[in-house]
Amino acid sequence: MIESRPEMVIIRRESPEQIAAIRHVLEMAFGRPSEADLVDALRENGKIVLSLVAEDAGQVVGQILFSPVTIETERDVMEITGLAPLSVLPQLQNRGIGSLLVREGLEQCRAIGRDCVVVLGHPTYYPRFGFVPASRYGVKCEYNVPDEVFMITGLQEEPTTNCAGIAKYQPEFNQV
Repeated sequence: MIESRPEMVIIRRESPEQIAAIRHVLEMAFGRPSEADLVDALRENGKIVLSLVAEDAGQVVGQILFSPVTIETERDVMEITGLAPLSVLPQLQNRGIGSLLVREGLEQCRAIGRDCVVVLGHPTYYPRFGFVPASRYGVKCEYNVPDEVFMITGLQEEPTTNCAGIAKYQPEFNQV
């Protein structure tokens, strides 16, 4: 078992040599292959905005992925970014590794000019990173989910009601 502390973890962009290790982390974290299949499909179809790994002593112990999401408004279609999935090996969860991945991922998305990020996730976890219910800005998820689990955060500035519409994930999300 790896004894990991956040100060020992390095966050970096994924590399091709890490794909099998990323798949293992996803399968272990979610207890099924669906999320790993999703990440593989997004990667194969060139639909990744950013994929980061958490490494401890050279071993992949976590991963976060950002992909394009569209918001269909009354007037047009905007591209934003979706965070999904976030995974950490089960034995290392609740040690701050996921938080490191989210913070670094949001910072890198900001640095590459992404405007905002949506997440379909736990309503008590993601607000610490600036996420608020997307409905505040008139943004609804294409999936029938409770309001409090579909959230948004602005990276360059606060989202506006100009982005009111339906957020749609990549088709790969519906295939796994």
